Amino acid sequence: MGEEPDERLADRLNHLFATVRAKGGQEYSNEQVASAIRADGTPISQSYIWQLRKQKKTNPTLRHLQGLANFFGVPAAYFFDDQVARSVDNKLDVLLAEQTRLAEAVDNGDVRLMALRAGELSPARRKQVMELLDVVYRLEQAEQGSAEQS
Repeated sequence: MGEEPDERLADRLNHLFATVRAKGGQEYSNEQVASAIRADGTPISQSYIWQLRKQKKTNPTLRHLQGLANFFGVPAAYFFDDQVARSVDNKLDVLLAEQTRLAEAVDNGDVRLMALRAGELSPARRKQVMELLDVVYRLEQAEQGSAEQS
């Protein structure tokens, strides 16, 4: 049997907290989310968000759902439409994989050094470096493809 609507709301809200991250890669706190939603003109408290996440409150207003949806960058229908939720979750999975890949690249000292040096170049020279990187990338991809076929 499927999830009850109350469980679905809490699960989907918790999923957004787990996958949509702050700049530093940290999970947003209930207070950070509430503060941002309040700044957009919707009164909401961190304890109310906690209650939604824990299924203590199960019937949020459309205004609260819209505030949460806006904060996380999803349509409000995400919270109650399974098809919309699947589509958004697929996009979030791709985004999370890209963020993970980027974080791993930034943790690499050579990549960080290249980025720092590129940041000191003029826009024209950065463009040249990007073109060179594209050539090297394509060469490596071709070599990997040849090695896999052998």
